[in-house]
Amino acid sequence: MPSDFDRQTSKHDADSSGVGTAGLGCPSEQRSTQEPNQRRRAFLATSLAAAAGLALWHLRARRVVEAVSAAASGPKEVTVVLFSDAGERLKKVTIEKVVKTDAEWRKQLDSNAFDITRRADTEIAFTGKYWNLHDKGIYRCICCDNALFDSATKFESGTGWPSFWQPIAKENVHQSADSSLGMDRIAVSCTECDAHLGHVFDDGPRPTGLRYCMNSASLRFVKRV
Repeated sequence: MPSDFDRQTSKHDADSSGVGTAGLGCPSEQRSTQEPNQRRRAFLATSLAAAAGLALWHLRARRVVEAVSAAASGPKEVTVVLFSDAGERLKKVTIEKVVKTDAEWRKQLDSNAFDITRRADTEIAFTGKYWNLHDKGIYRCICCDNALFDSATKFESGTGWPSFWQPIAKENVHQSADSSLGMDRIAVSCTECDAHLGHVFDDGPRPTGLRYCMNSASLRFVKRV
């Protein structure tokens, strides 16, 4: 028959080994504590990502509203230079600016071109159809057909966007300050219809030292025959 000492020793061993209702470090208890913490962390991460996305959306929306307001209060007529499809400079003319509603632009453009030209979005690098095009011709505005760039000024920038060291005529593009996304840039748009084209940077080749970094979706290429 076990002695009192043996019974006390057995009880002590059982308690210290975690057997019984007083056992510490029970796996089921650890899981019940960890799972809520993991759910809280996942919820916080999702909430932060959603907040960041919402802030970016509001920033872009505000920029669009400002751009639309500026265009509406701007001149009703603009001066551009006309070019033939062969790239021949024809004449300088003053014409009425092309203004359409969003519904009208959506009927004319696919969703990607609409987001880029009318909402100042940017296509993903190396995805546009003109970044690696080497044919000779001119690039016109996808929205209004205004002549914008000549292939003679196109160069390989390595950025994944079609790049030019100058526009076909300075009158045909408009430049404006762009401080979105936390940086100062110079946005480039079409003079005739205010379509967003891209941005211009000062890291291009000679003779201008400029790089007009354009979105393929903003352009329509006309091959020279």
